[in-house]
Amino acid sequence: MSFRTDRRRFLRASAAGAAMAGLGDLGFLDGLAPVRADDAQLDPKVVRLDSGIEPVVRLLEETPRERLLEEVAGRIKKGLTYREVLSALLLAGVRNIQPRPHVGFKFHAVLVVNSAHLASLNSPDSDRWLPIFWALDYFKSAQAQDVREGNWTMGPVDEKAVPPPGRAREAFLAAMDRWDEAAADAAVAGLARTAGSDEIYELFVRYGARDFRDIGHKAIYVANSWRTLNSIGWQNAEPVLRSLAYALLQHEGGNPADRDDAADRPMRRNALLASRIRDGWSAGKPDPTASADLLSTLRTGSDDDASRQVVELLDRGVGPQSVWDALFDSAAELVLRQPGIVALHAVTTTNAMRYAYHATGDDLTRRLLMLQNAAFLTMFRGALGGRGKVKDIRIDRLEPAEPSKADDCSMAIEAIFEQAGHDRMAAVRRALAYLREGHNAGELIQAARRLVFLKGNDAHDYKYSSAVLEDFHHASTASRDRYLAAATMLLPASSDRDNTLVERIRAAFA
Repeated sequence: MSFRTDRRRFLRASAAGAAMAGLGDLGFLDGLAPVRADDAQLDPKVVRLDSGIEPVVRLLEETPRERLLEEVAGRIKKGLTYREVLSALLLAGVRNIQPRPHVGFKFHAVLVVNSAHLASLNSPDSDRWLPIFWALDYFKSAQAQDVREGNWTMGPVDEKAVPPPGRAREAFLAAMDRWDEAAADAAVAGLARTAGSDEIYELFVRYGARDFRDIGHKAIYVANSWRTLNSIGWQNAEPVLRSLAYALLQHEGGNPADRDDAADRPMRRNALLASRIRDGWSAGKPDPTASADLLSTLRTGSDDDASRQVVELLDRGVGPQSVWDALFDSAAELVLRQPGIVALHAVTTTNAMRYAYHATGDDLTRRLLMLQNAAFLTMFRGALGGRGKVKDIRIDRLEPAEPSKADDCSMAIEAIFEQAGHDRMAAVRRALAYLREGHNAGELIQAARRLVFLKGNDAHDYKYSSAVLEDFHHASTASRDRYLAAATMLLPASSDRDNTLVERIRAAFA
């Protein structure tokens, strides 16, 4: 199936998306029952949410998967807003999906909420509901898995253990450092009630980057929850923060505070190294040669080698953008060398740490994030070895394909995504040629997003595409073309099977 054909079909689906927003004819949904007052009555053993959002959360929790999209569409027609749906989606996830045994797997129903939201924000108005409706359906799948694994539900906080306002921060730090789940749960509830959002996430950013367990999902959850709460408001932050603290304390074996685990070593070293970086480091100058040198170390060096080189570059006046260019290139190169789940998370983790780097106001935390990101990339590189063949490909040696003979951008883009269906590296080289020829990167990005809507069947399709298409804009001009071209290795191809959920939405709103 050609991309042009998919695009025509997708525009019809986008028209359906406009109908979902209440702009078209949804008469067939008029008979849906409203949320009754008694539906909002909550089990006292379950954490309470704001009374205004509770009925919507209950709607998501209790409606069978095969009817949820139609139910939500009916409520949208009657006035339910995008923000209310997004809020309920996040809160239903944190209340019903346990971030154990790993911060991943079924918990992607929570992790993907911000990625779906980013896809919506960066899409035409006609497409905006599609990522959110996909995430609604994905939540129901994860909820069913959670039920099969024991039906975990977040309970109310132990109010007797919540520290007084003046001691919540101290209690939270102590509990997180001791890996004490019960104490951290009570302390973060107290913190949520007394501290500001930025103050709270300044603390969480460091704990999200503290250890390499769960291949970066902890850092991803910190960034994604922060971003989503900034979009929906902080009135329901407490259950989200409780879920986040619980997730960050996930570990296997004995208490990490009492042992020297490989996952924890980089932070223990880097906390000291970061404190020694010279004042004024952020005002350094761009240096492409320094980026290339750091990229080389990330290919072959240890986590300690990589972190120390970041320190050395910053201390000699190299600007942080040159460090980030090497980090972006390293993550993208791992995708080229082994386009699978580990390399994908190198990209999404780097995106999360980059976001936290720009969002935090703490100078030491920013330094620490660069050092930890560098260390983590070497650990991602090491993790590739157990996943099959690792190719010897260098992103800085990528050569573009022969100049395109396409008459316009749309034909060139069509050729890229058709090529991706049978030769990924050829598609990468074709994408690089497209960008080097000065064609519109925005059109390529938008086409990739629409293919994710049409073809995406997994949370990673949304997480990866949202991360890489965002970080393209944070790479320097010298490296962004090859970064975006390399992303083609894991973006959908036009020949991939259509997402059956889009077919369902198309049928429901035709």
